[in-house]
Order: sequence, then C-alpha cells, then structure tokens
Amino acid sequence: MRSIWRTSLSGPLDRALVRNIALVCLADALVGVSFGAIAVSTGLPLWVPVMLSLVVFAGASQFIFIGLVASGGNPFAAMLAGLLVNMRHVPLGFAVADAFGERLRDRLFGSYLMADETVAFTMTQQGTEKRRAAYWLCGIGLFLCWNLGTLLGAYGGGFIKDTNVLGLDAAFPAVLLALLLPSLTDAAIRRAAAIGAAIALVTSPFLPAGMPVILALVGVLAAWPFKSPEAPLEHRSQP
Repeated sequence: MRSIWRTSLSGPLDRALVRNIALVCLADALVGVSFGAIAVSTGLPLWVPVMLSLVVFAGASQFIFIGLVASGGNPFAAMLAGLLVNMRHVPLGFAVADAFGERLRDRLFGSYLMADETVAFTMTQQGTEKRRAAYWLCGIGLFLCWNLGTLLGAYGGGFIKDTNVLGLDAAFPAVLLALLLPSLTDAAIRRAAAIGAAIALVTSPFLPAGMPVILALVGVLAAWPFKSPEAPLEHRSQP
C-alpha cells in the first residue's frame, strides 16, 4: 500500500486528474450527507446509515435499501435489490483487475473500494502504474468522503432531504459521461454503449431501479470480436 501512495504522489498522475478526482470526492461527500439525512428522517437510528456506508459502500444500493425498508418493504428483498444493482461490478472488476495489485489483501480491499467513478478514472489512464495510482487514490478518497458525508448528514437530522433540489442526481451521470467519452474511440465500443443506453432507456419506465442497468450489459455482446470466416486455403499445387 505504501508503494501505491509513493507512486501517486511522485508524479505519474497529472494535476488535472487529481483535481477531477478531488471534485468527484467532494460531490460524493455531498450525496453522502443527503443519504445520511434521508435515512435518519425516515425514522431509522443513526447507526444504520453509518454502518451501511462502512460495510456496503455502494451509494445506489444504499439508497434503494433505505427506500424499500422505509416504505415497509422486506429487508431481504431490499438486500436482493442492492445485490442486483451491484452486479455491474462483475464485468467492471475484470476491466480494472490490473489496478488491484498482486497480493490477495490488495485484491480484496481493491474490490471493496470499487465504484463507478473509480473505474471510470482508472480506465482513462494508460499503463499499469498510472491505472493503479488512479484507482487507489480515487477509491480511498471516495470511501473517506462518502462515510464522512453520511455521518454529517445523519447528525444533521434531515437538513437535506432531496438531492434533486441541488441537482446532485444529475452531477454524477454528467461526470461519468465526461470521463468515459475518451474511451469511445473504437466503433465496437461505441456500438455496445449505444445499445446498452437504448436498452436502459426503454426499460427504465417498466422495471425496478437497478434492473435497466443490468439489462444494459447485453450491449457488451455488440463489442464481441466476431471474426469473419477465414478464406479457404489455396489448393496446393500438384507435384
């Protein structure tokens, strides 16, 4: 872990990237404040949102869990919904596996810190050293900011009840889109992204939150490296 911090502080990450990571962490802290406030305002004890942020560390899943439980839903159904939303991390984990490190401890902790923003920043970097530095810097920063924001929001007692008022619900998709645009240089990737986005938009009005994102993974099939049939071998000349 020390080598990771030495790498990130010794210069492989440019200042623009570090600044962008800091801004996303700040936005994440604000959303964490809203999460803590909303959870407490529904009547849940303070320790519930704090423990969720520490153990689960997945904003979308946490909001879904709190929403379902607060509306009288079964906690096990809420947990299943959260797991379905986080299924997207399976393919994302393969995409950034080289950033975790070689030791089992680093791989387990790296998987725990995985978030959409962390993956997006990592995939904009070229080279294992830069990817690893971006992943850990963003992952640890998000973890600290999210948990601090949750704690502040829970203590605030519901001061911020609706993130839509501040536009925070639109901030994260906008940031992720800006981060992912440089990766859409290949025609197959653009085709997969377009199909996935279309599936998510069409199914969003009819399916529970999180399911459209999972179904959008079907778009990955459009980027499969299909190969054209090989040309028939030339007939060998007769002796």
